[in-house]
Amino acid sequence: MAADRTHTGRVHRLTQGPDWDLAPDYSPLAPPAGPPAGPDWRRPLDTLGTVLVPPQARPAPAEPPTELLPQVPQVPQVPQVPQVPQVPEFALPPRTTPFPPPPPPAPQPAPVARRGRRALALTAGLGLGRGERERERERLTATIRTPLHRSFRIAVVGLKGGVGKTSTTLALGSVLAEARADKVVAIDANPDTGTLSMRVHQETRATVHDLLAAEATITGYMDVRRFTSLTPSGLEILANDADPAIANSFSGEHYRRLVDLLSRQYPIILSDCGTGLLHSSMRAVLNLADQLVITATTSVDGASSADATLEWLYTNGYGSLAQRSVTLISSVRSNGRTIRVEELVAHFESRCRGVVVLPFDEHLALGGEFTPEKLRPKTRRAYLDLTALVAEGMHFAPPATGPHAAAAPTW
Repeated sequence: MAADRTHTGRVHRLTQGPDWDLAPDYSPLAPPAGPPAGPDWRRPLDTLGTVLVPPQARPAPAEPPTELLPQVPQVPQVPQVPQVPQVPEFALPPRTTPFPPPPPPAPQPAPVARRGRRALALTAGLGLGRGERERERERLTATIRTPLHRSFRIAVVGLKGGVGKTSTTLALGSVLAEARADKVVAIDANPDTGTLSMRVHQETRATVHDLLAAEATITGYMDVRRFTSLTPSGLEILANDADPAIANSFSGEHYRRLVDLLSRQYPIILSDCGTGLLHSSMRAVLNLADQLVITATTSVDGASSADATLEWLYTNGYGSLAQRSVTLISSVRSNGRTIRVEELVAHFESRCRGVVVLPFDEHLALGGEFTPEKLRPKTRRAYLDLTALVAEGMHFAPPATGPHAAAAPTW
């Protein structure tokens, strides 16, 4: 074990010499004046003068000079957003001021219906440039191609003969067949021996009575097609019997069965009606029609019969059908008294949904085989306006209901 080399001896205090000022002063402090309150903490604990200074006697630490402290950049104080108390929805006070009015609706494109002087200008092709006419034609064609969800039935009616019902049926059906991809059929529903099939090239001598007689064997479109005549436009014609006695036996029940049969194969069905509104077949036509076309002329008789037709519809329970009907006014050349077209347009506008004016056309006046290519451009444009106006009614057609509602179509 290593020897203990610790040397102990008496510690001598430093004496005054040349370095006396540099040496620390370990001499005891002078006792405080007055009697001590307790043990004298200033009395050294050892020869080195060690004392234990109590906390209450310690001096406060001196603050360092400001210029010696590092400069800390001041951080901008972010203002605190006061917390908004959440108010329950039910506790909100009722609004005492009215809400601001909604903004005015955006301007909508002009409707297809051509009325008043605007109708005459468009029918005659006036006031529009070539580009505008093309855009208008495209818009009309798009309206005619309105999709259908069930068979749509159009009836062309009038109390007077010779006002263009058959020509209107053929022209309207031809435009629909050309513009749409649907099958379109026109029925001769005139119980007084109509002339619908006489105005086209006949492919068959079959009539509505022949089709009804073969009703039990009809299973598809081709079974119906052998009873119709197809025109170049794609319109199909179903003729009535040329014998007045047989044609007059075409009753309302026959018409209902016929429409129910055709609705399964044809999305659009047109009916060329007779002049007798009280005939049972005419009642069935009105009960099943979605859209009426009222034919009128600029002659006094033609205009009066059209107005009487509308009056009869309003007073016999067909007011809604009359209100959404369309009137076609055909211009005629006559030595007798005629009515100004502007006056007729203004009158019929107040009684139906729309009015179209048809200019005089020599091809229609002859009454022979109907050939759309022989019509004047203004006449073809008028029929296009009429078809678009009728097609607008496809949006208003109510769903088929009741015991005579058409079955689910196969097209």
